[in-house]
Amino acid sequence: MTDVLGPDKLEEAISRLADQIAAGAQTPYPLAVVGIRSRGVILAQRLLKLIESRGVKVANQGILDITLYRDDLDQVGGQARVRATEILFDISDCVIILVDDVIFTGRTIRAALDALIDLGRPKAIKLAVLVDRGGRELPIQPDFVGLKLPQANQHVQVKFVEADGEDKVILRQG
Repeated sequence: MTDVLGPDKLEEAISRLADQIAAGAQTPYPLAVVGIRSRGVILAQRLLKLIESRGVKVANQGILDITLYRDDLDQVGGQARVRATEILFDISDCVIILVDDVIFTGRTIRAALDALIDLGRPKAIKLAVLVDRGGRELPIQPDFVGLKLPQANQHVQVKFVEADGEDKVILRQG
């Protein structure tokens, strides 16, 4: 196990991500920040505060559960835990900033896109991830990235104080 980012560096990466989003958020359409359960929700909450502190108005926020949209649900079996999607606004004609902690194969994001489209037709969906670890299996790329770690042979784990009691990003042999 190798620590990639400690608390200070993690905070810097999130701040860089917020800067990118704020710079790219110039739109006449309502902006919404939607986090993918579970670490994407924590990241989205942190980003929301930072984005707004940079003068960008976020009209809505939400939480997306993609469990039933996963393409490996049959492999997860009885372990799948479905939780509520909490998007209490009409996503039609919004620009959605979809937030997740790590992107690897792109399959989680594909499932999230399917789940969002089932809720309406947004004007645009932009993807923000804290860590891009490369190794894509689908043609999906993030619009905003906090840190690139093209080491597909290692597992990236993001820990947040809110869920894990500490802030850091670690690499484990996968």
